[in-house]
Amino acid sequence: MAEITYTSPTERVQSWMDEDGSTLHIRFNNPERHNALSVDMWEAVPVLLAQAETDERVRLVVFSGAGEKAFVSGADISQFEDMRAAREAVARYELMAEQALMGIYNFSKPTLACIRGYCIGGGVNVAMSCDIRIASSDAVFSIPAARLGLGYRYSAMKNLVDLVGPGVAKDLFFTARRISAVEAKEVGLISRVCAPDQLPALLAEYTQALAANAPLTVRAGKAIVAEILKPSPEVDFDKCRALIQGCFQSEDYAEGRKAFMEKRKPVFRGK
Repeated sequence: MAEITYTSPTERVQSWMDEDGSTLHIRFNNPERHNALSVDMWEAVPVLLAQAETDERVRLVVFSGAGEKAFVSGADISQFEDMRAAREAVARYELMAEQALMGIYNFSKPTLACIRGYCIGGGVNVAMSCDIRIASSDAVFSIPAARLGLGYRYSAMKNLVDLVGPGVAKDLFFTARRISAVEAKEVGLISRVCAPDQLPALLAEYTQALAANAPLTVRAGKAIVAEILKPSPEVDFDKCRALIQGCFQSEDYAEGRKAFMEKRKPVFRGK
């Protein structure tokens, strides 16, 4: 098989292979905005995963953030007015994010989020879409949707509930509070935590294990877990979509965006 060369369609998403060729690294590279996800970054993920899907060398895909301050700090707010204000733009942005996140979630090979610093909003969604999550002790997690008035997709909410259970999911979602890496491990949001200087060694533990273990067995195990977690056919997806769309069409969503840009607390009216 011809060797695949990984080239990201944007400089704000870096990609490279480990020396042994068994691990593909995908790094979000927007450090001046704490690796906030811009449109081109969302679009780059499915492109790289499509290449990795057919590359027999790849046993593991690792997601990380450039620098030491953030994994992903959420969406790139500078694009909110252009990409998320109008109804058509909301639909496009949500579809683009959903395709990237579900692309990670449905990827047939193992995926791992290596987290340092801020893991906020969309960063939590990226991490939850991965099979394994490890973090340094300086990592901070939050889902601030309720502070912005935006709708939270069914798939993202299901991933959260599957990981931490409905009680903790409601706690984190309703309050939008920030939690430490230690608490994130306690509630099941991440698998393991270590000192910042030990994160490369912890990551190497996983890359080496996946390079050595039987890939067909691992992939079969992942596929079976996916079957176990499939939603009930009784789920009302239309209702979920309508509820989310209602958030994006609300006055509160407009207020949330405006308050964020003006760096003040929003005043929500439930309309």
